[in-house]
Amino acid sequence: MSVDGDTGRRLRSEGDEPGWEVDPDDDWGVAVIATVGRQVKLRREAVGMRAADFGVAVGYGEDLIYKIEAGKRIPRPEFLDKADEVLGAGGLLSAMKEDVAKVRYPKKVRELAKLEARAVEFQLYDPLNIHGLLQTPEYARGLLLMRRPAYSQDEVERMVAGRVARKCVFERDPVPELGFVLEEWTLRRPLGGRTLLRAQLEHMLEVAGLRNVELQVMPMDREEHAGLAGGIEVLKFGDGSAVGRSPAVANGRPVTERKQLHILELRYGIIRAQALTPRESTAFIEQLLGET
Repeated sequence: MSVDGDTGRRLRSEGDEPGWEVDPDDDWGVAVIATVGRQVKLRREAVGMRAADFGVAVGYGEDLIYKIEAGKRIPRPEFLDKADEVLGAGGLLSAMKEDVAKVRYPKKVRELAKLEARAVEFQLYDPLNIHGLLQTPEYARGLLLMRRPAYSQDEVERMVAGRVARKCVFERDPVPELGFVLEEWTLRRPLGGRTLLRAQLEHMLEVAGLRNVELQVMPMDREEHAGLAGGIEVLKFGDGSAVGRSPAVANGRPVTERKQLHILELRYGIIRAQALTPRESTAFIEQLLGET
């Protein structure tokens, strides 16, 4: 991080923002960030401000300003707000935050994020991990760092940011109904360390306390289990339509046909019936937290 000689203030540099590079294979994302960068540069030049002075005003080093203006770096939302204020853009730069936020989604999950933004009901079961919508950023990062062959640090940060951005479903108005079924073993295994697991369990208790969330745990001692064929995701929309996905149906491709959706909903309903109730599940997570 560089230091401005006049004020002694530390300016943000590229090394302070891992994971904010543009994916060169994401044509739409490249176009969006290039447009945003060009607008920042035009506004800066219109007010006659040098890149170095502008950087000091927004707390960024000169090199990072040039990379943002060249469309090589994804600007943070707070940068766009500050730049809008400093350059007197009248809200033009701040208004670009929504499209910029979408660029941070990995390309392969962008369509999923669009569906989640429309859904009024979620039915989610993941037999392998704590579901991504429930993961803390630290826990998600820990899981991604375990991947082999390893992701680069930038790839990890980009995926963590995309996962965090999807959590906006908890803040929508009106809020959707969210149902999660988790496997007990995913709550016990201290992936990334016990400190990460403890924070993750605490976070899930907070989420479980939301009125629009039902969180259930499938105990390991169950003698019957309808979820052995793989995970389930069913998203329902306000117009009565739905989309579902499971490795056991259509090879994991999204399905909208009523017969296939019925299979997923039937299986999910049985899984829920076999799991602990939401109240029992909360008590169980509290018990695990005490043991961690």
